[in-house]
Amino acid sequence: MIKSIQAIRGMNDCLPTQSPLWQKIEGTVKDVISAYGYSEVRMPIVEMTHLFRRAIGEITDVIEKEMYTFEDRNGNSLSLRPEGTAGCVRAGIENGLLHNQEQRLWYMGPMFRHERPQKGRYRQFHQFGVEVFGLHCPDVDAELIMMTTRLWRKLGVIKYVRLEINSIGSLESRASYCKKLTNFLMQHEPVLDDDCKRRMHNNPLRILDTKVPEIQAILTDAPKLSEYLDDESKQHFAGLCELLDEAGIQYTVNEKLVRGLDYYNRTVFEWIAESLGSQSTICGGGRYDGLVEQLGGKATPAVGFAMGVERLVLLMETLELRATRHVVDVYMVTSGKGTLAAGMKLAETLRENIFGLRIMMHFGGGNFKKQFKRANRIGASVVLVLGEDEVAKNEVTFKILRGGEQRTISQDDIAEKLGKLV
Repeated sequence: MIKSIQAIRGMNDCLPTQSPLWQKIEGTVKDVISAYGYSEVRMPIVEMTHLFRRAIGEITDVIEKEMYTFEDRNGNSLSLRPEGTAGCVRAGIENGLLHNQEQRLWYMGPMFRHERPQKGRYRQFHQFGVEVFGLHCPDVDAELIMMTTRLWRKLGVIKYVRLEINSIGSLESRASYCKKLTNFLMQHEPVLDDDCKRRMHNNPLRILDTKVPEIQAILTDAPKLSEYLDDESKQHFAGLCELLDEAGIQYTVNEKLVRGLDYYNRTVFEWIAESLGSQSTICGGGRYDGLVEQLGGKATPAVGFAMGVERLVLLMETLELRATRHVVDVYMVTSGKGTLAAGMKLAETLRENIFGLRIMMHFGGGNFKKQFKRANRIGASVVLVLGEDEVAKNEVTFKILRGGEQRTISQDDIAEKLGKLV
């Protein structure tokens, strides 16, 4: 026997039983983002590798271990996108969207990282991203957090998530702090693991969010980043906190929160869902005011966030907040000579005249009992029945499956009848 072909490890199918929850999340996210006046942008899933190297930073797990990188036939080094911000900035620069302009954008789609697959972490995963360019004040930072808060309410998970925020200051103040932190870590080098020893001189800030308990204990006595912030960053963060307080949004200031990518500055934030265990961050973001210039554009303030769709799906499944699988509104049942063609013609007319109507034809024959059973199984609300008598009289039998109403009416009137139900 020929061995069956399976999906790549960490790249999963979304089956019809799962897609209603995905659709609910995707639809809710789009509705919430659109309510704030943001516009969609779509970028390629493959970019030049040096885009991510310049944007994300060489001394990061993403660049060092996780990117899917390959050479094309022209010898160019290409990579599947591991995140969306770099590509969005590239698109903005290339298409002249950013210089002396304000842009509020969103996107969605698959991202790729070659990690060890586990619950909540996959090699192909999907993200919604929101990016704002041209605004430097904390008010837009606050709006993005308010936007995510509204989303959690709409999805019914607001009670199960918490917000952590921090300011990591300007690039200059952070460099000064990193020197102090490196000196502190060198005093404890014997107890640091290999990963921390490697980062100590290249990217010491990333050590602050280590999950190793012994190193977390050492960091209790480490210098505080907040003590090294420049005055402008302090004022920016104070303004953000004031706006969140006024909006009644609860948060915790976590001075060890730094995010995993090098391009961040000032505001960083994460939404945490404890019920997901080790992969508990469902949304994260912050400012990256230097990235546009770093990638070849004019200096432009920027801020954004990304949320993982798979983790939102997992959270809602954990909380048993499932979506109803509702495939069609109307199921068309036929029986007798010429009735199938008449049914298909009527179905096309109804689709043409009733916006959003989902109508499915029964194919393959079978008696009425079998056809009605199929209509029940797929969750149809209404069954339309066409027999030879109905076709001859230009009529159709209308039946509400779980309401009991059943009557025969003219085919000329059925569109009006169904239009009230959709």
